[in-house]
Amino acid sequence: ACLRGVQKYNFGGVKACRENIIHLKTGLFSAALAAFLTVSVQDLKSNPQDTTVFYLANIYQLLADPNISRASILATPVQPPVFSPPKSAILVNSLWFLSLVISLTSALLATMLQQWAR
Repeated sequence: ACLRGVQKYNFGGVKACRENIIHLKTGLFSAALAAFLTVSVQDLKSNPQDTTVFYLANIYQLLADPNISRASILATPVQPPVFSPPKSAILVNSLWFLSLVISLTSALLATMLQQWAR
């Protein structure tokens, strides 16, 4: 009788531990996805250093060429090229974000189903 009580208690502990490990794995997976998403989202933004380099290169060209008059400098404003993220960066970030949403949604649904089954 005592052995059955111990076995029943241990089985309940193992079952609870298994459920906690599943939640831990889901949490770690979601954290890793969030880290990858944080790093890769930088590819979707323009780099401010590129704009700085563009303007410095224009200033250098103006100062290096003595034949350019001040009137022509003021008449032609120069704009940096418009930034457009690469399609591969958009695709990769979309997949990272979709994977994170699916992971978190499945974890939430699993937790709700587990609570409902009890």
